[in-house]
Amino acid sequence: MSLRVAVLDYEMSNLRSAAKALERLGAQVTIARTPDEMAGAEAIVLPGDGHFGEAMKRLRAAGLDRAVIAGASAGTPVLGICIGLQVLFESSEEAPDTPGLGLLRGTVKRLQTDAKIPHIGWARVRWSERAPIATADPGDPSTYYFLHSYGVEPTDRSACWGAAEHGVPFCAIAGQDNVMGVQFHPEKSSRSGLAMLRRWLNYVDPGVAA
Repeated sequence: MSLRVAVLDYEMSNLRSAAKALERLGAQVTIARTPDEMAGAEAIVLPGDGHFGEAMKRLRAAGLDRAVIAGASAGTPVLGICIGLQVLFESSEEAPDTPGLGLLRGTVKRLQTDAKIPHIGWARVRWSERAPIATADPGDPSTYYFLHSYGVEPTDRSACWGAAEHGVPFCAIAGQDNVMGVQFHPEKSSRSGLAMLRRWLNYVDPGVAA
């Protein structure tokens, strides 16, 4: 039986590309707009683009914030993508009065760089050996597609599992235990992105995306 993955729809992006990539790798995907639609999920994915405050507003309005926190607390694997990574943290400069999910300790800050903001385009990620989904394939360039103006800053530096650069280095992958996220869009990152999603699925359930 394939892994049951809830991809959350809180109206912050076209999430079909993420869902289709996971389905292609063998996952059984449910697009979940309510906590009830998340029932039975063995893993949770938060995709998204946009504003931190608006993302949290929509998650809370649907009750999805409490459902994600409860799932993570129960050990359900959680993967955040782009704004989905940022809302895993406690707060963001983009919306100072709006708390995040607080599943990862730290904050989100605007990139302090002379390079053009937002950062749009491809960048190479240097994976940490701490990352359970780091690539072991020497032929994988680990180049991914980014679209963002803010970057996460974990309180514990060991929670940063990979870094990229846009004028300055920034944390591109962060995680702790069953909760992790990526600043880039794996579903838009060709071979490297699909390989990363495959590693995550196999981390959640070994063999599901063999």
